[in-house]
Amino acid sequence: MLEIIIPTIWTCLAVYSMWYFTSAKQYAPLTPQEAKILWKIHQKRSGCKSKKMRKIKHKDTLIGFQCSCGYRYIKKQPIVLKYPKIQPEN
Repeated sequence: MLEIIIPTIWTCLAVYSMWYFTSAKQYAPLTPQEAKILWKIHQKRSGCKSKKMRKIKHKDTLIGFQCSCGYRYIKKQPIVLKYPKIQPEN
């Protein structure tokens, strides 16, 4: 019986770990210019006439915005990246 249970537990642990590292996401920083551009794109695509955008911050870092019509955008990226992060130039 133990010959079946132990490999099954290890297989489940491996599958869960693979799922976690491929689907888990973390917040990614967003520049104010990117947020403004994304908000303008939202307005054009949806025909939104809102004049205000509220910035969403996490630990004093801009991660997204919320339009006064209710649309919300938060930038996230996988915990494990295939490519290294590119730092924006100032």
